[in-house]
Amino acid sequence: MPRFVVLSIACLSSLTLYAAEPHVLPLYPEGAIPNYRDVGEKEIRQRTNILRISKVQTPTLEVFLPDPAIATGDAVVICPGGGYAILAYEHEGTEIAQWWAQRGVAGLVLKYRLPTSEAQIEPQLSPLLDAQRALRLARHHAAAWNINPDRVGIMGFSAGGHLAATASVHTDVGDPGASDPVNLHSSRPDFSILVYPVISFTEPFRHRGSRRNLIGTDPSDDLVRHYSSELQATANTPPAILIHAQDDLSVPVENSFVYAEALRAHGIVPEIHVYSEGGHGFGLRPEPAAIQGWMQRCHSWLLNLPR
Repeated sequence: MPRFVVLSIACLSSLTLYAAEPHVLPLYPEGAIPNYRDVGEKEIRQRTNILRISKVQTPTLEVFLPDPAIATGDAVVICPGGGYAILAYEHEGTEIAQWWAQRGVAGLVLKYRLPTSEAQIEPQLSPLLDAQRALRLARHHAAAWNINPDRVGIMGFSAGGHLAATASVHTDVGDPGASDPVNLHSSRPDFSILVYPVISFTEPFRHRGSRRNLIGTDPSDDLVRHYSSELQATANTPPAILIHAQDDLSVPVENSFVYAEALRAHGIVPEIHVYSEGGHGFGLRPEPAAIQGWMQRCHSWLLNLPR
């Protein structure tokens, strides 16, 4: 495995009115959630050290807009992780969105449906449907939200990183004949930010829990390949920055390596930062010191993407 790695060791202000007052909107019109049946399940929220959400019934987008005076026009759809069993909704969602909004980037937190819910007809389809819808929705509201529709990207953590990568390699240009105006828009992210992502379901370093929860215990070879993003990348896949810790014992760093190599094989130059320490699930926590500054690196990368 090539080691084209940048080994990085990096050494809030109060929220704006806009970042402090997000609004939440459903992804779909009432009664029109695809791949869904009402079986009487209820969403579960549990708070210990972090907020965990499971059994999502109504997928939503929580929108954190920056002050117009500092808005860059960029927007990031954020997919929290949780092994496709729960969503680490604040830790890898709203806290990240607030950080982006403070710096002029619209942070859009996706509360996506999970395949472990019995309400999903074909369990593996719902997360991707929701991610694609969120990207379309951001473009649909671009004028109202002060967003450039050509600068809408996706960010994901762990299994949310798998979802973000999946949305980056399985895209469409929109349906020109759609009666729902949201579906006129493309689902292709303009960039992706993948943080300790699950990528491969084929390699020995795959994350078994995410694979099992998404595609089951005995999936077909075609299904495994379909959800292994390193095998699905093309020249149309958006540019990516990848963040990982070398000592991640949950999702091995090789996941980031294989995706970066797949992008390079198609002429896309990724940026990858591998930190000496950090483990898994570090989010914005300040320790260990080795991981400090990773979000600033993502911000610099985004600012320098060609417009």
